[in-house]
Amino acid sequence: MKDTPGSTNLLTKLDSAFVRKEPFGLVLIIAPWNYPVNLTLVPLVGALAAGNCVVLKPSEISRGTEKVLAEVLPQYLDQSCFAVVLGGPEETGQLLEHKFDYIFFTGEGARSGSVMTAAAKHLTPVTLELGGKNPCYVDDDCDPQIVANRVAWVPILQRRQTCVAPDYLLCSPEMQERLLPALQSTITRFYGDDPQSSPDLGRIINQKQFQRLRALLGCGRVAIGGQSDERDRYIAPTVLVDVQETEPVMQEEIFGPILPIVNVRGVDEAIEFINRREKPLALYAFSNSSQVVNQMLERTSSGGFVGNDGFIYMSLPSVPLGGVGHSGMGRYHGKFTFDTFSHHRACLLCPTGLEKLNNIRYPPYSDRGQQLARWALGSQSCTLL
Repeated sequence: MKDTPGSTNLLTKLDSAFVRKEPFGLVLIIAPWNYPVNLTLVPLVGALAAGNCVVLKPSEISRGTEKVLAEVLPQYLDQSCFAVVLGGPEETGQLLEHKFDYIFFTGEGARSGSVMTAAAKHLTPVTLELGGKNPCYVDDDCDPQIVANRVAWVPILQRRQTCVAPDYLLCSPEMQERLLPALQSTITRFYGDDPQSSPDLGRIINQKQFQRLRALLGCGRVAIGGQSDERDRYIAPTVLVDVQETEPVMQEEIFGPILPIVNVRGVDEAIEFINRREKPLALYAFSNSSQVVNQMLERTSSGGFVGNDGFIYMSLPSVPLGGVGHSGMGRYHGKFTFDTFSHHRACLLCPTGLEKLNNIRYPPYSDRGQQLARWALGSQSCTLL
């Protein structure tokens, strides 16, 4: 939180330059349902640490957590600096009618437009943590079992109701044939012959999401899984093949335990496929060749990038989480959260005396005076002039 010193040039050598981190003021945090504790408390902690007051709106979809947060947080936090607001879309809409100094929204892209529209009325800055269809390219030289272990763990975790999960695989038909038995082996090893009975698997959040996901099972061809149980809101870990780009499973963020595979002929075709779609929140590339991984990194754009692993990077507070384009704007995690909720104020404190030293700045300007001024400004002259 301390002031950060800034460098000076010869014209400001006797002055004190620094950046002060100040709170924005009143912050609105709108949280999602898929990580209802983490994605509520992480931004809340950062906003409070930066000195803001917070209005917190948990998701009404995760009703149990919403209720617990409303009951527990006041027992531990000063109620003069935060408030929890319960309710659904109507209450959220009413909140957005008010002026806030910063809005932090995590959720689906379809709702982000209304948040930005509301913020624009008051010129309120926003952070939008959205999502999108995160691609995962698998090169032919990979060990399919290693890929299966690291990819299957991400989709199954949280029933793949995760904004940074790989949303679809890109690989050659040959790699697909090697990858399918490896994926099946991994799922069985992780969760047994009957994944529905595994204590390590959660369920789909509600009936609406279950019905949406079950409809996606009709896309392409089911190669692994495909079973569902409406009473239990269970959908088996599923892999789809022969998927067309125009099908619904490739048009919307899946947010469930369904992993489609799209065939490409190599890294160039995979990059072309990725680049003609909206920029994703995360992008994954598996290859034993560092050249292939670097190509994927250098020739694409995404919120985050991982080579040869899943979303383990989310465990690192030293790197930010944030989207680009349709996957969001702004960033947070670790100190990035504090920075997001801080106004970085440029400050310069100057002495009142020694005015003769400032004569070089004032007109009338001689040729020599201008040369001295440029020299004194140094590398900053292009910025200032």
